Amino acid sequence: MATNPVFDRIEKDARGGYAGFNPPGQVGTETRTRPDLGQAGAQWGAQSGMTQQQLNDLYNAPSAGPVQTGRVTMDDVMMKTASLFGIVLVLGFVGWRVAASSPGLGMMLWMGGMIGTLILGFVIVLKKAISVPLIVAYAALEGLFVGAVSQFFELRYPGIVMNAVVATLATFAGMLLAYKVGLIKVTAKFRRIVTMMIFGYVIFAVVNFIYAMVTNTAFGFGGSGSLGIMISIFAVGLAAVSLALNFDSIEQAIRSGAPQPYSWLLAHGIIVTLVWLYIEFLRLMARMRE
Repeated sequence: MATNPVFDRIEKDARGGYAGFNPPGQVGTETRTRPDLGQAGAQWGAQSGMTQQQLNDLYNAPSAGPVQTGRVTMDDVMMKTASLFGIVLVLGFVGWRVAASSPGLGMMLWMGGMIGTLILGFVIVLKKAISVPLIVAYAALEGLFVGAVSQFFELRYPGIVMNAVVATLATFAGMLLAYKVGLIKVTAKFRRIVTMMIFGYVIFAVVNFIYAMVTNTAFGFGGSGSLGIMISIFAVGLAAVSLALNFDSIEQAIRSGAPQPYSWLLAHGIIVTLVWLYIEFLRLMARMRE
């Protein structure tokens, strides 16, 4: 849950060109020069079945925008993000109810969702063509996982889920504002450092999970002591900073003329980061209550 390789793929494709699409600014594989709107224009219009007036209207029309040329737009990314977020919420409610009525099934959703999203996440990123059904399936599986996990935390620490939700949404809004006003600037060096930190944390998270299972401890290294709280604060900060990478990658995709299907991939990346941030807030608040 801590990795988000989606945006590395966006950058790589932006540099090398998107499969099946021309570079931004080139509409088709062949370039048509504008014929003179005189005799040559009349001949060209006759050949194409267009009148002189239709030719004038055609050349006076505004240039095609990103929507008309099938490119990523901010509105498109936001709509896809809202759709995936809705799926997570609906299936999260299902996972919540299942875990509440049957803790055993809830634990299966917890473990199965965690492993399933990990596998699906790698398939989505490594698959050559963007698969919308896989992205939707990931959101559904993630929703079941989040719902089951939230029920277990809420049962042990009443009120913690609402606090974590509010903290996650507030952090998202704060990071978006900081990015928009320029308080956070994503440079190549900044991106490399954050990416290395994320991968380092992933390795730690895997080791910590195994340690927690073997030793039967709730949080693994550090427990609910000062060290554990510091680890959780670091994880929350890292997830929050990752949102800035998400916002920057969306802008890069729009600038580079990424094809419209990439809006699904970008939306998927935002949801992955938001869920990661939410889970880390749950862990931090649970540790603090202990």
